[in-house]
Amino acid sequence: MTIVKARKLMPILAAATLAGAGAGALLPVSASAQGATDSQAVMPYADLADLADAAQMVAVVTVKKAVELDADRTGPVRQGWTRAYVEAETKSLLSGNAPIGAKVKYLADIPLDAKGRMPKIKKREMVLFARPVAGKPGEVQLVAPDAQVPVEIVGAARLRTLLGELVTPDGAPVVTGVRDALHTPGNLAGEGETQIFLKTEDGSPASIAVIRSPNHPVHWGLSTGELVNPDARPPARGTLAWYRLACALPAQLPASAQIATDPSLRRAAAQDYAVVIEQLGECGRKRVF
Repeated sequence: MTIVKARKLMPILAAATLAGAGAGALLPVSASAQGATDSQAVMPYADLADLADAAQMVAVVTVKKAVELDADRTGPVRQGWTRAYVEAETKSLLSGNAPIGAKVKYLADIPLDAKGRMPKIKKREMVLFARPVAGKPGEVQLVAPDAQVPVEIVGAARLRTLLGELVTPDGAPVVTGVRDALHTPGNLAGEGETQIFLKTEDGSPASIAVIRSPNHPVHWGLSTGELVNPDARPPARGTLAWYRLACALPAQLPASAQIATDPSLRRAAAQDYAVVIEQLGECGRKRVF
């Protein structure tokens, strides 16, 4: 069997486990993946990052065969969908620490078209976010039901940048919440700083400093080292650091995270936190699975 290997192997940080999916199971595909057209808008960055962050391998394939399976043989399928056996040709392995076959196969749940039929996906180029099946380089297991996405809505350059960010040693850690927050007033009216210390998946340090100065806009930034950097800047939207804040931080500062007991200091910390959330903007997830 011909094996395709990535030119630069970039192992993804973590592989998602789907509830109820056994080892080696072949998983379905979503409506957003299969029903896309060339005119469809690029998928939200958060949706792309969710899939890439969960994948052990990311590959571009061309669908060669898609055969609809009988419902009585496949088990329950979501209403409005059908299940198909798919064979595809591997065009490139963008990221991964395991070989993948030149040809791969998997099962895909595909949304029915307006006439209640399975749309044709033969010859379409797809990006697979997957994990390998042990001992079977010709099979892959998708990390989520919608983990096959048309190339045209992914954005090749954006995907490659994201994959690079995911394996950068000093990249933004996975944020899981807020640990502590404390506002310290300055010497002048309207002057002060709020330090917000974040919870992270691996325990690595991450913090946000919000600085207020008279006659200046509120300034804040993310620090990922042991020390809080007052000159740190907010992460740009559509970056891994932005995603890990915008999609993980709660809408309001948790009362349990407030260190100060003085009501005025607690209010100031909450107000500064609200500035961060407002400037980050909505996470923007739109996936249905």
